[in-house]
Amino acid sequence: MAVTTAPDKHAGNQLEAPLTLTTETPRTLGLFDQTAMWGNFGISLFGPVTGAYVAAYTGDLLTALLASLVGSVVGALILGASAVFGSHTGAPAMVALRGMFGRRGSVVPTVLNIAQSVGWATVEIILISTVAAQVLGGSDWRWAWALIAGVVATTMAIRPLGSVRLLRKGMVLLVPLASAYLFYEVLSHPVHEIPGSGSYGFWPAVDVAMAGIVSFSPLAADYSRHSRTNRAAFGGAAIGYGTAALVYLVLGAFAVATLATDADTMIATLVALPVGALTLAILAVDEVDEAFANIYSTTMSTHNVLPQVDRRVISAAIGVIATALALFINMDGYTDFLYLVGSVFIPLFAVATADFFVVCRMRWDVSDRASFRWAPVAAWLVGFVSYQLLNPGTLRGWSDFWYDVQGWIHFTPPVWMGASIGSILVGGATATLFGLIAHVTRHGVTR
Repeated sequence: MAVTTAPDKHAGNQLEAPLTLTTETPRTLGLFDQTAMWGNFGISLFGPVTGAYVAAYTGDLLTALLASLVGSVVGALILGASAVFGSHTGAPAMVALRGMFGRRGSVVPTVLNIAQSVGWATVEIILISTVAAQVLGGSDWRWAWALIAGVVATTMAIRPLGSVRLLRKGMVLLVPLASAYLFYEVLSHPVHEIPGSGSYGFWPAVDVAMAGIVSFSPLAADYSRHSRTNRAAFGGAAIGYGTAALVYLVLGAFAVATLATDADTMIATLVALPVGALTLAILAVDEVDEAFANIYSTTMSTHNVLPQVDRRVISAAIGVIATALALFINMDGYTDFLYLVGSVFIPLFAVATADFFVVCRMRWDVSDRASFRWAPVAAWLVGFVSYQLLNPGTLRGWSDFWYDVQGWIHFTPPVWMGASIGSILVGGATATLFGLIAHVTRHGVTR
């Protein structure tokens, strides 16, 4: 069921996103717009860093490349499916989840997504300002670059559809040239044996490769609600982000094998390449779009609980918060918290995909009258628990609890299974089974 809305008298020619949740959603984005937008989101300085982790997990270049491919494909499929939630219902991501949680219950994932999105916006601003300081050789001025990045990202979030058109045009030449140059430099060196044992194995490496892609699933419908068709929404997200993410994962894996670098020194190694500073400066500018995406997604999530508030006011407030955090926050343990919150959404959107396409046949009630449905929510909890049992993480207190649970039930995680892949399989299968049980309970067995 699509969201029923009224026209926004302030929206003019409807070339920009509506100011409140209750106004009509313009359908202005085609396949090319969305592919370019998601391609820009997928081009990230976190990409080669993640590729370095994939290489370290496998200990072998060819295995790392295969793990990157498999992880990118699986992650892109889930991201593309999440985009269809928005294009089909016309609702932002957290509003679309009313189809599972009901109107009141959707506040739970909404609050979690606000925490995650603010956190990742902060991390992006920190990354941009750190790279800018490294490139220009003045670490004392990182605060100034953080302010600039925060202001630009917030301005883009205030005019989101205009920013999408800017992403389509502005970096279309410079970013591919910068990427091609990095590949040329990295591949011009001979391949050496990757340091490290590679003891984690193939599937945990796949888990690492796909995690960053799936982490964008809670944002997808915020943009795809403006898509002209479901096909354009799915293809734009899956092809655009999946391809860009794969390219940068591969770059990181090759850099480990040819430049003898690792995740901790990846950015500094790339900056040290001939003309590397200029190249990384271009990519740092392009990185602003990811901070913008997280600020705007936080705005859309907030609209699920405050639908009448002007989104420009919300975006401005969120931008100020993220920028302030980037200036003053102590990062120790902070990323552990972000990964913990992110672990909520990997099984959640696997369950949502199974429920939306298989169980409900693309018929979700996302209105203010939407009611809570026990089957998909219970399946999500099963997927979440399976994630924690497979990978309790390193967050003090929380991780200790799940290690204790492993002992209580005498469970030893298989070393070959990644938490993301495991929770996706468990959550998706459970959602399908519980959905069938709920259907039989309501309607009985039919011939």
